[in-house]
Amino acid sequence: MTPPSTDTDGATRVCRLTDLLPERGSGALIGEHRVALFRLADDRVLAVQQHDPFCGANVLSRGIVGDVDGVPTVTSPMYKQVWDLMTGACLDAVGKEPVDLRTYPVLVVDGDVLVVTT
Repeated sequence: MTPPSTDTDGATRVCRLTDLLPERGSGALIGEHRVALFRLADDRVLAVQQHDPFCGANVLSRGIVGDVDGVPTVTSPMYKQVWDLMTGACLDAVGKEPVDLRTYPVLVVDGDVLVVTT
């Protein structure tokens, strides 16, 4: 992947769409933001915080991509909590108090993936 660069609209170019594998996650450090990017089968790219609030580690890009009733999700690779990738809502806290994730707007422009962290 190419290093991040900031454009004039406040979005940061993170990589090319083709750098991301479908149905897999990738981590990116954008300024002070650790972000987990997910390219879906339909080439949409969604981004949430990389930090797993249940285990305390930056591992969500290594999570399992899936869906619940057509809603794209990521399952923590650690304790198996499930989040909605579009809203960050915790869908299954596995017996714990639900904690939502921060989401980040993503744009794909001319094959470049840009993330807004402001």
